[in-house]
Order: sequence, then structure tokens, then C-alpha cells
Amino acid sequence: MIDSIDQTHRNAARAVGGAYLLTSALAWFAEFHVRARLIDYASAAKTFANILASESLFRWALAADILTFALQVIIIVGSYLILRPVSRSLATFGLAWRLIETALVAVMAINTFEILTLVSGSAYLRAMPAEQLQAMVRMAIEAHNAGYNVGFVFFGLGSGSFCLAWYRSRYIPRVLAAWGVVGSLLAAASTFFYTLSPALTRIIEPTCFVPIGTFELIVGFWLLLKGLPRATGAARQTARA
Repeated sequence: MIDSIDQTHRNAARAVGGAYLLTSALAWFAEFHVRARLIDYASAAKTFANILASESLFRWALAADILTFALQVIIIVGSYLILRPVSRSLATFGLAWRLIETALVAVMAINTFEILTLVSGSAYLRAMPAEQLQAMVRMAIEAHNAGYNVGFVFFGLGSGSFCLAWYRSRYIPRVLAAWGVVGSLLAAASTFFYTLSPALTRIIEPTCFVPIGTFELIVGFWLLLKGLPRATGAARQTARA
């Protein structure tokens, strides 16, 4: 299998590694530095005021999201190119499910634009009471969250497929690939937690994403710095024979 690796696969691996690290940083910025600080789920009025007071920061989070979606395509296509020789079926399922996930969450960015419209103070919005605008912002946030939770099902399935292929390939440590499979399944399960008990989701959801988050971070560094393995002399002689 190692002998099937060429320079195209090595370039793809480093692109995937770099994209993993960039998306991790961008996701942390948008979710924890911005949204976690500005959105108060206990008060629609406070959330509205926070976003209004920090509109530029909220826009930076939106820009980070859009860039993340673009970088995810590099991860998805690059992973497919690397892992297709290992398992065409797993690589194809990973490609399809993760592209569906990326399309879903990209559409959810529309809700963020809607939030910015509602806090813009445009003249035509003055006909609405402040409480109604605040409620509409909260509804847009909930729609955004719901879209992401649906996307997590496809993310978990796609990421799990890729991680199984990584496990079979031995291109990365098998224990790391197995950790990625576990993390992917937990990410997919979070959608069902959200569906069955939203209150429970807010307690366990951050924990659900620790395994897959650490997997992507470690694999990002691994692929960027170490890359894919090179064939040994014995393997090269066997391949030539």
C-alpha cells in the first residue's frame, strides 16, 4: 500500500494537515471567542444587545465560518485522494457524507446574515417592536444551531469512514485512527442527544467533540510535519519485482 503513494498523495497529505490546523483555529475563534461570548441563551434581549455592540466581531466570526467551509473541501477531497487506494468504498462514503455536511452548514450561514440584518437598525425594521426583533434573532440562532446539529450526523459518518480507512492504511498510528473513529461516532450521536433532549445537549455536547477535536489537531500536525510514510528498500524491491 505504501508503494502506491506518489508525490500527489504527499502534497495532498500536507494540504489536508494544514487545512485541519487552520479550520481548528478558525472554529475555535468563531465558536468560543465570539459566539460563546455574545450569545446568552437565557436572555434574547442581552444577546441582541451583545451582537449590536460587537457587530464587527460577529462579522469576523461569520467570515471565519465561510473560510472554514472552503478549507473543509480541501480536507475532504485531499482525504479522498489519499485513502482511495486503501479502500475505495470507505473513501467514497467519506467524500459523499462530508460534502453533504459541508453544504448543509454553509447554507446555515444565511441565518447569520439574517441576524446581522435584524440588528442593523434599518428603517424598515422600526415598524417591529424591540421584543419581536430580539425573538427573531433568537430564532435565527436556534435555526443555525439546528442546521449544524443535522450536519453533525453527516460529519460523523463521513469522518468515521475516513478514519476507518486511515486505520487500514497504517499511514498514521492506528491508535490515533481508532480515536478518530470514536470521536466521529460521538459527533454523530450528538445530533440525537440534541433531538431527544436539548437541555442534555448543552451539558454533554462540548465533551462529545473533544475526541474528534484532538484527533483533527494531532493528525493536522502529523500530516503537515511528518507526511505520509515512504517505502522501505525491501518494499521498493518487492514492488519492482
